[in-house]
Amino acid sequence: MNLDQASLLEELETLRDFVRFSLSAFHENGLYFGHGTDNAWDEAVQLVLNAVHLPWDTRPEVLDAKLTRSEKRRVLEYLRQRVEERKPLPYITGEAWFMGLAFNVDERVLIPRSPIAELIENEYEPWLRPGPVSRVLDLCTGSGCIGIATALVFREACVDLVDISEEALAVAGSNIKRHQLADRVEAVESDLFEALDPSRPYDLIVSNPPYVDAQDLASMPQEYRHEPDLALGSGADGLDITRRILREAGRYLTDDGLLVVEVGNSEVHLMEQYPDLPLVWVELEMGGNGVFCITAQELRQYADKI
Repeated sequence: MNLDQASLLEELETLRDFVRFSLSAFHENGLYFGHGTDNAWDEAVQLVLNAVHLPWDTRPEVLDAKLTRSEKRRVLEYLRQRVEERKPLPYITGEAWFMGLAFNVDERVLIPRSPIAELIENEYEPWLRPGPVSRVLDLCTGSGCIGIATALVFREACVDLVDISEEALAVAGSNIKRHQLADRVEAVESDLFEALDPSRPYDLIVSNPPYVDAQDLASMPQEYRHEPDLALGSGADGLDITRRILREAGRYLTDDGLLVVEVGNSEVHLMEQYPDLPLVWVELEMGGNGVFCITAQELRQYADKI
């Protein structure tokens, strides 16, 4: 499909024209939607509005406005990348939304989509003990969205954003600046807990680590190939990193601290391997699966079984 034909620049005039054309292109080429939208219509609207620098909640009447020639070219270029390269839309626009907040993203980090957002909005209740939260760790932070959103909920807390990837931390750092949190949020390069000090424990450790098992990784839609492999796969069963987190997290939590981890579909493998571990699997009202909580005391009590 040639998306840069001169005839398109002449025949398509309004935002509505370009939304309809994008919708047809998506269906014709069998695109996958799962990086911010879950259907072709919403994706088409977001692509076109982003290309002409309009917000997602622009009034419907604006859809009948005509585009300039340069705007038309930009929409078609966005569409070309989405259709021909199968690039997820947030990588094209450089922005993704998480818990109602905008974050900078590019191909150095995963596109934010964690169901942990639901826990953050509820201040991790009822799993996190009552009282003030002083220190939080966002492990395998990527763009920093989970830790930054948590910092905005717990406004007195200091938050460490930890990742092994220097490139990912550069993106996280840009989001710290974007949300004006440099006084409370710090990006730290570390292979999980290696560079951290257990004498300065955390009230809450939250992690969305790589957890895709080998079978799921091999069958993922092409759109996921744009995301960093380092942030997706974690061994044959998807749990190589999660096992390390379970073994080590107890040393870095306060006595009444809490560990929250997302493992997605690898939930099945985890339950099979640790049937006695008292993991609490969160029921998510907004959808999603594979998020568990466990307290510091329980991690220490069952340390010999992990």
